[in-house]
Amino acid sequence: MADPARARKMAERIQVIVAKTLERGLKDPRLGFVTITDVRVTGDLQHASVFYTVYGSDEERANSAAALKSATGMLRSEVGKNITARLTPSLEFIPDGIPENAQLIDGLLVEAQQRDAETLRLAREAKYAGDADPYIKPRQVGDDELDELDDDDDDEPAAAPRH
Repeated sequence: MADPARARKMAERIQVIVAKTLERGLKDPRLGFVTITDVRVTGDLQHASVFYTVYGSDEERANSAAALKSATGMLRSEVGKNITARLTPSLEFIPDGIPENAQLIDGLLVEAQQRDAETLRLAREAKYAGDADPYIKPRQVGDDELDELDDDDDDEPAAAPRH
């Protein structure tokens, strides 16, 4: 098993080599606007997974995938010439799901924003089911009630203090 730092450096180097080769050396008309997004190398440095995206329609993506599959041997030989490893890793091209994931996340954010706006609208239009303030408050005693309370106190004798 190789050092993870070495595998990471090799992956970065393979990404640069493949991107430059696609830009300059591949003359396949099926190849669209391809971007190499990531490369992952196995721990034994024998296999490299190359992730890519294609800007365009589904047809252009399919054509670019076919062009990359047919050019895998030539790209592997270019990688072998430009890296300092005893064995050249095999290459596998995998379409990256970044655009689809970004589109899904954008859709979820729009949906969340719509739900927030609806909740805010409902909160503004909401009315209390009962009183606005459901807590018990001390009773306000008016002057009439105070007179009645004073009259009732006079009728009862005061209790004798206990010692």
